[in-house]
Amino acid sequence: MKKYPLPQEKIVELLTSEQIGRLATTGADGFPYITPVHFVFMSDKIFIHGLAAGEKLANIKKDDRVCFEVEKMHEYVQDELPCDTNTSYESVIIRGHAVLITDTDAKITVLNVLVDKYTPQHSGKSYPDAMLKMTGVVEISIESCTGKHYPA
Repeated sequence: MKKYPLPQEKIVELLTSEQIGRLATTGADGFPYITPVHFVFMSDKIFIHGLAAGEKLANIKKDDRVCFEVEKMHEYVQDELPCDTNTSYESVIIRGHAVLITDTDAKITVLNVLVDKYTPQHSGKSYPDAMLKMTGVVEISIESCTGKHYPA
């Protein structure tokens, strides 16, 4: 058991409020590959978007197992000894399975939520067909989710 587990409501708050997450996939060479991504948390899943082709999507097609991480740093916790200095933070680690969304309506639904979160001034606008074709949307089904914090 973790010393400072993050309560479920704080996990949801962090997944809803933070701007950048990190997606880890397994590369073709067997090494982990980590990518910072914009994301939304909805319907108990993580959704990300990016180009419809690239290393992270190639990795997901070969092995759908992924890890997703998000954190929020609050402040440094100073101590008299340098090794006892710490950081007050909250973090969430998710393990799950990723799939590329191919249904256009489902893709647009996710893109609308992403636009609302990151560029609300563009909410309600339509997406050109060419843009939809070159945009990949990934859905991560959560298999396990843990949160942790360190208090100030």
